[in-house]
Amino acid sequence: MEKLLAFVGMVLAILAQAGNMIVNKAAMSDGVNKYTMIVYANTLSTLLLFPYALFIFHRSSDRPPPLTFPILCRFFLLALFTFSGQIFGYIGIDYSSPTLGTAMLNLVPAFTFILALLFRMENVYWRRLSSQAKVLGTIISITGALVVTLYKGPPIILPSAPDPFLFSPPQHPNWILGGLFLAADSFTSSSWYILQASVLEKFPAVVFVVFFQCFFATIQSMVFTLIVVKDATAWELRPDMGLIAILYTGIVSTVIRYSLINWCVWKAGALYCTMFKPLGIIFGVIMGVIFLGDPFYLGSLVGAVIIVSGFYGVMWGKAEEKAVEDGCRKRESLGQNKVPLLQNSIDEEKHSCTSIQCR
Repeated sequence: MEKLLAFVGMVLAILAQAGNMIVNKAAMSDGVNKYTMIVYANTLSTLLLFPYALFIFHRSSDRPPPLTFPILCRFFLLALFTFSGQIFGYIGIDYSSPTLGTAMLNLVPAFTFILALLFRMENVYWRRLSSQAKVLGTIISITGALVVTLYKGPPIILPSAPDPFLFSPPQHPNWILGGLFLAADSFTSSSWYILQASVLEKFPAVVFVVFFQCFFATIQSMVFTLIVVKDATAWELRPDMGLIAILYTGIVSTVIRYSLINWCVWKAGALYCTMFKPLGIIFGVIMGVIFLGDPFYLGSLVGAVIIVSGFYGVMWGKAEEKAVEDGCRKRESLGQNKVPLLQNSIDEEKHSCTSIQCR
């Protein structure tokens, strides 16, 4: 039952993420300012998380570690990556389509692997099949991103009517520029993952990390938008698609989706949950055609297939390394329970695990 609930939860989480791109694209197509939407969505997420964070703070059993200035600086940097990714993502979707956005999200594991190599958090052992799979998968994913960005191709799925079902049809002023911004969004997300791992090691309180991240992102986005947006009417909230996009992003895409993902990771593991990411492409195509009247192009199909192939190559390599690591840990735990007469054999097993760099 828990596996079934985790399956349903991840499908809903991916659906919520694809839906977020759809409503944001619809709002921007209706003329809503993308930067003010980011400010309002971050503010709403902060307000929603504040009571929960305050409740946990007053529970002595779950009280987080003390806040220090270096920790707050890390929170601020996390928020900067979050806000930068939001800017890149909104601009990319505005210039292209949610279908391209969902396809480019699958670049995150490849970029994360590259950054982990640069920061010496990952090692490559060329004789091991798992390392070869990660390197090859990264190259394939980046190749797919180039295909989906540089080659649009003819439309293979067209909306059933000239006018879309609900919203005005979006324009594509610059498909290539949109793809570049979406790739920058994926790279920023990968940087966020690298920093998030180090932050949680020093401050293992997920709710507080997310709260301060949203809080600082609100301040950063507000300062940026006040500088960039000169029209005061862009800040007006009206009962239109802009308000729907703000409510959806703040409530569904941030609070509910992150809660679902955290619960699913807890019940089924991070690797299981990551495997659902390519579903976003399917949801993006279906909802883009139905709600936005957005055609699906051949280049998006070819590039998405290449990106997903590379995505699963990287994930398979990481799964194999995790299996080796778990096997070494089991051998070490068994070794602690052996009698001294078998100690030499145990030492050989430990040396074998060390020689293949179990981590």
